[in-house]
Amino acid sequence: MISQALSQRYDALAPEAKTNLSCGRAADQVEAREGEVVLDVGCGRGRDVVALASKVGPSGHVFGLDGSEKMVAAARQVVAEAGARNVTIVHSALEALALPDASVDWVTSNCALNHATDKAQVWREVARVLKPGGRFVISDIFAVEPIAERFKNDPVAVAECWAGAETRDETLAHLTAAGLVEVTASNERAPYRKKEALLSSFTLTGRKPPAAARGAS
Repeated sequence: MISQALSQRYDALAPEAKTNLSCGRAADQVEAREGEVVLDVGCGRGRDVVALASKVGPSGHVFGLDGSEKMVAAARQVVAEAGARNVTIVHSALEALALPDASVDWVTSNCALNHATDKAQVWREVARVLKPGGRFVISDIFAVEPIAERFKNDPVAVAECWAGAETRDETLAHLTAAGLVEVTASNERAPYRKKEALLSSFTLTGRKPPAAARGAS
């Protein structure tokens, strides 16, 4: 779960603050169709949620989920101002997504999963809420070199989008363990230095296996 200190750090950001936590444009790659259901994990101020709402149309629905109460409030205001009626903003931990099993066609996220303490659990949750055959497009950072242990539980360092990063191999192992398939990595950025870390970022795509494939022996 995102630590209380980390959540408080994000809650301290004014809704109109220009802090940029992006590491990709995952939502732009969501090929959602009319009537589908999309979940944006770590939706922040909700701008991607509004854009996704237009893709799925009035017969579809978009859920925006964030662990910060202040970000949730800001997202609800953005959604209301946009007049998007097919959107629900939810306050929830990333490790326990507040949606039913097999309830969404798409999961997307942009530079949010690195803030979770138990990233393997987050990916299990992504698999849980996806419908059989459902797809994900998730952008995040990864550590080119393992992050020193003394920084991993530092809420300030994690909130600065570097200390919570796991390595590329660790991240991909979580997807495999969660049972997600057809995984591809794209938009991989050249390594860059941030504080005490050497980082990169990528966009991961894939899907939950169809029911028949999951049930096959």
